Amino acid sequence: MTAPQLPADRPTAVVVGLDCITGLQTARILADRGVPVTGVVADRDHFCAKTRHANRLVVSPTSGERLIETLVRLASSLSGPAVLLPCTDGAVLAISRWRERLGSYRFVLPDHDVVEMLMDKVSFTEHALRTGLPIPSTRILRGRTDALEAAGSMPWPAVLKPALKTPGWVAATSTKAFRVGDGEALLAAWDRWSDAADGVMIAQAWIEGGETALYSANAYFDREGQPRVVFIARKIRQWPPQTGTSSLGEEVRDDAVRETAIDLFRGVGYRGLAYLEMKLDARTGQRLIVEPNVGRPTGRSAIAECGGVELIYSAYRDALGEPLPEATEQTYRGVKWIYWRHDLQAAAVQMARRELSPLGWWRSVRGHRCEAVFDRRDPRPFAIDLLRTLATAAGMVRRRGRSPRTGSSK
Repeated sequence: MTAPQLPADRPTAVVVGLDCITGLQTARILADRGVPVTGVVADRDHFCAKTRHANRLVVSPTSGERLIETLVRLASSLSGPAVLLPCTDGAVLAISRWRERLGSYRFVLPDHDVVEMLMDKVSFTEHALRTGLPIPSTRILRGRTDALEAAGSMPWPAVLKPALKTPGWVAATSTKAFRVGDGEALLAAWDRWSDAADGVMIAQAWIEGGETALYSANAYFDREGQPRVVFIARKIRQWPPQTGTSSLGEEVRDDAVRETAIDLFRGVGYRGLAYLEMKLDARTGQRLIVEPNVGRPTGRSAIAECGGVELIYSAYRDALGEPLPEATEQTYRGVKWIYWRHDLQAAAVQMARRELSPLGWWRSVRGHRCEAVFDRRDPRPFAIDLLRTLATAAGMVRRRGRSPRTGSSK
């Protein structure tokens, strides 16, 4: 069947949060399909903002009402409607909360209360407990009294994370969550990080299993709430270890993860881009939900396009009321996704622990793959990321060389 002809001058995609890997990949995918891209960035100097695929950069906060004010001003300079693609949680929340002020834009989101419920870990935990979704043993901490109770009753180890990635949390740390080994460590982490989390955190039993036990479903639910794209992958390594983000992932088939994702999002009337991470518990063999992410692409969404599935472009086309592309079915080619810098760091840790050999690392990255940052057609982001990493490493070496030595020689 011949695909419908689309106009040559495509509506602009406004990528909010181009100054992150998710935004960079989104811009590249859309530009490759002939879509002009305007990037909204908080940090013009971020290496991802150096892509040649953005026709225009707008510097603005990427969360809160100030983002909405920027988008309203930007709309007046665009010819016709533009598709809005937020790439950070803060941008999703702001766009959802003040959507009535964004009439010049096209985007697909469910009702705001659904967005908030899925993004707020407390609300989602309560929803999961009510509906019987598979989650690990969880405690909601709304104060130090709750933390003390959890410290005396949690199974160990556990993970402590904020209910929401608030601006205070993002400013305080780049870490998503902290693994704690006992009650004393949980209380210490609560005392250290609860203010940044606005006083509400989640303590959750650690799901036993290695990084390869972490599975993800990247999905798109159309404006009618139908799952039109579902792409399953798993992590091979992540950075930082244990609680980080993927540095190397691969496409897999896992029908249980797929069906859980569809049931979860369909059950709340979801529409738009969605992501669900699950982990195979080594003790029980059960797949347990780690967390959902909604309203945006994720760092590893690009693996779908690498596997021949049009995830991001489906979101763009559906927002405009156009037919979705034909390539929406996963065909299990076994493709991989890699962020070289992070994977080299993660592999170095595993090698130091004698968990991985150089040959084993090379074998793990071989095969057809897409790359988070490196792109021969768009080399500046990779080059700048590499040069800044080398400069940081050199500075650390210099500082260590200048630090006074202690102890006596014998």
